[in-house]
Amino acid sequence: MYEIYTANNRTEKLLQYYAKERQDIAAKLQRLKQSPRTEIGAHPLHGRLAGKWSCWLGSNIRMIYSIDDFNKRIIVEAVGTHKIY
Repeated sequence: MYEIYTANNRTEKLLQYYAKERQDIAAKLQRLKQSPRTEIGAHPLHGRLAGKWSCWLGSNIRMIYSIDDFNKRIIVEAVGTHKIY
């Protein structure tokens, strides 16, 4: 199972905010820990964000993250609406 880390304090605060606002986000993050490439609409990004992944946390909330397979880490780099792209 993977562990979730945040890239910076701002991202951590946003992730915590959204998790408090929507009860289903905690369950979605648990599913993502099991399989970060296939759960909750995960898909690889292209262009300037190539090498990163995105998933859907609910309504218009998206999360951009990278995957460290060696250390079994999901590094959350941004959380928010589609404007994060």
